[in-house]
Amino acid sequence: MGDPKRHRKKYTTPTRPWDKTRIEKEMELVVKYGLRNKRELWRFQNILRKYRRVARDLLAEINLPGREGEIAKAKAQTVIKKLNKMGILPEKATLDDILNLSVENFLERRLQTMVYRQGLAKTIKQARQLITHGHIAVEGRRVTSPSFIVTRDLEGKISFYRNSPFAEVV
Repeated sequence: MGDPKRHRKKYTTPTRPWDKTRIEKEMELVVKYGLRNKRELWRFQNILRKYRRVARDLLAEINLPGREGEIAKAKAQTVIKKLNKMGILPEKATLDDILNLSVENFLERRLQTMVYRQGLAKTIKQARQLITHGHIAVEGRRVTSPSFIVTRDLEGKISFYRNSPFAEVV
């Protein structure tokens, strides 16, 4: 099974490392969402790439005759349901909507962005600091990872941790 301490890389580096337009777009996203480095952005780009690949494969299989088409439709519904639960897609979405997703859709679901959008932090950088220092809780449990994906049902359950000095301020 492998050594549990060895982590697998969850991102892929760009094929053209010095492409000026890509670097500028990435820097805008890094600043806008308060990311620590480009690796965090590349990780979410990899997640988006994975879902788009799955959607393309399922679109190709849905039109197949017989049992393969039915299985592909069922798989498509589970993928759409998962993305809906994550809060990335609306209730009545299709595979075409998955192909229209962008990295911003995933970055908006990060805990850091949610804390800032809900007004618990004054800036996006302060939101990151509050999370890493353990002042933010999701459903009463302390979460110290700014890149935690907040699902739809956890969206309204973000607050300050009960022992945090910020909990008395608000």
